[in-house]
Amino acid sequence: MANCLVIVESPAKVKTIKKFLGTSYEVDASNGHVRDLPKSQLGISPEQDFEPKYITIRGKGDILAKLRKEVKKADKIYLATDPDREGEAISWHLVKALKLDEQKDKQVYRISFNEITKNAVKASLKAPREIDMDLVDAQQTRRILDRMVGYMISPILWAKVKRGLSAGRVQSVALRMICDREEEINAFIPEEYWNLEADLKQQGSKKALAAKFYGNKEGKISIRNKEELDGILKDLEGRDYVVDEVKNGERIKKAPIPFTTSTLQQEASKVLNFSTQKTMRLAQQLYEGVEVKGHGTVGLITYLRTDSTRIAEEADTAARAFIEAQYGSKYVASGEQAKKSGAKIQDAHEAIRPTDISLTPVIVKESLQRDLFRLYQLIWKRFAASRMQSAVYETTSVKVAAGDYYFTLAASKLAFDGFMSVYIQEDEKEESNALLGKLEKGSVLTLEKLDSSQHFTQPPAHFTEASLVKSMEEQGIGRPSTYAPTITTIIARRYVAKENKNLYVTELGEVVNSMMKQSFPSIVDITFTANLEFLLDKVGDGSVPWKTVVRNFYPDLKEAVDKAEVELESVTIADEVTEEICELCGRNMVIKYGPHGKFLACPGFPECKNTKPYLEKIGVPCPKCGKDVVIKKTKKGRIYYGCEANPECDFMSWQRPSTEKCPKCGAYMVEKGNKLLCSNEQCGYSTSKNTK
Repeated sequence: MANCLVIVESPAKVKTIKKFLGTSYEVDASNGHVRDLPKSQLGISPEQDFEPKYITIRGKGDILAKLRKEVKKADKIYLATDPDREGEAISWHLVKALKLDEQKDKQVYRISFNEITKNAVKASLKAPREIDMDLVDAQQTRRILDRMVGYMISPILWAKVKRGLSAGRVQSVALRMICDREEEINAFIPEEYWNLEADLKQQGSKKALAAKFYGNKEGKISIRNKEELDGILKDLEGRDYVVDEVKNGERIKKAPIPFTTSTLQQEASKVLNFSTQKTMRLAQQLYEGVEVKGHGTVGLITYLRTDSTRIAEEADTAARAFIEAQYGSKYVASGEQAKKSGAKIQDAHEAIRPTDISLTPVIVKESLQRDLFRLYQLIWKRFAASRMQSAVYETTSVKVAAGDYYFTLAASKLAFDGFMSVYIQEDEKEESNALLGKLEKGSVLTLEKLDSSQHFTQPPAHFTEASLVKSMEEQGIGRPSTYAPTITTIIARRYVAKENKNLYVTELGEVVNSMMKQSFPSIVDITFTANLEFLLDKVGDGSVPWKTVVRNFYPDLKEAVDKAEVELESVTIADEVTEEICELCGRNMVIKYGPHGKFLACPGFPECKNTKPYLEKIGVPCPKCGKDVVIKKTKKGRIYYGCEANPECDFMSWQRPSTEKCPKCGAYMVEKGNKLLCSNEQCGYSTSKNTK
């Protein structure tokens, strides 16, 4: 039999695949990409119609030398890199780097599989194909556009912000999304509202039922302040509470659909508290193969970069048979649970699922490290649930009349658990008031007490990694393979700080974002970036030539860069001199930018290397002790306002304090967009900034 060489991307797969193929197959790994654009230059020449110039990646020479030796011995070469754009491009680069297209005596094939199982690998060998140049071109286009943005804009950021910063095509948009959300939060003015609850007792019952105030015959009423509440309470004095309507029904809770990359990252963040990067790292291990007692090395899940919820027929049949055997036929889903396909979905892959549903979490638990097991369990349960029947709740809703007003009671009881016997999502909560079944129309209830509580509307939530991924996916920014690296990059560059899951813009992030918005509006425009992603997909399916996209993109970018450079020339960014004297050499210290934002440095560098934190005063006295309020930063770079006398004075505020005091309660006011708001949360007073 012919000598065959199979080249995969990752060394971790080598062992798993070798086991399936026997002695006539040699399996080796390229360790990811072997060629790329040079780091020292743009690597794309507009004069030569944007032909990219690729070089061998530093450190990959030995790997290529080893692969060349293997190629010499082989008659057939199978390129088995990952089943996506990136994998297709790596296969093409391997052909070029190993000169496989010049060796007429060798047969070179591209094979791809969605899971690393014996059946999938063997099936791929029976269906070899040519390299899909449309997919390669889509990857090349993405790489070239990213390189242009990075290499042409970064020097401008460097000159303007005076630091080795960099811009990225998708990262800059993600940063803008976080900045826009931060602006919304900062401008948000809370509005007061009140809740009213009546504790009502049925005759002969010990437990009171909590009924919520609803409104009147005209409809729902929102109680906006204490005066409105007092008016309603006055009207309710001496009223009977009579059951006006009892409705029984059922609520169906549909089984979830299997995971895509985005939904896996979101759920792993919510349930397991994993970062997107950690989720992808662990999923990669589960895909490539782990040692399972009694089974050897097994690829436990299908390919992890996908935006499809499709499931192979074979896996669907196996899952339904498993569920019938384990839970009974009434638990097996009757129809196909599928997400509506959006235009942006690339359906080449399946959803993320276990490769073998009979390898239950219980079976693999001993063989997996804790976090690997937790992620596998999440994927396994979600997939099993997706092939199961919906859960059914029996619901009761009751309207109670009190004079002209209505209160409502609601209860639900799980009648059939369906998929919930396997998979319960975070937001599942049993409602109280389980006794409602005994209530009848006309029953009179006894009022125990009325409870009122003051609340204020809440601003939009800060982005978390999970909610940012969800928003990026909804807006068509990035693709399954780019969510995690994008977020990792903006945190690593200190444009964004992550604290308790939330993402906050740092001072550096604000500076970079405002410069990008001013000089490169299209690069940080969400619609423009989403359209570009759409065009890249069109290159991938062969309907748009890749050079058309690059030829259209480059002139606009070049024009914006040239314009920004001209504007820069007129702006000489000299170091701002302060009154702070360097205690080592007596010079006036200057303000400089570092990776964490502004700091004070001695202009006598390198003879004098003195630096110290820069405390920027905002011209407002501390509400607690009267000294100056200064801008400070948390360890991770999030901005807040504190007293210069810290630690003696512990004043701090996330919002910028004002010199004005609240006319209603006397507390200090804070700036919120173009308004001033009382810092006392119970007060809620606000006024326009210019109102004196």
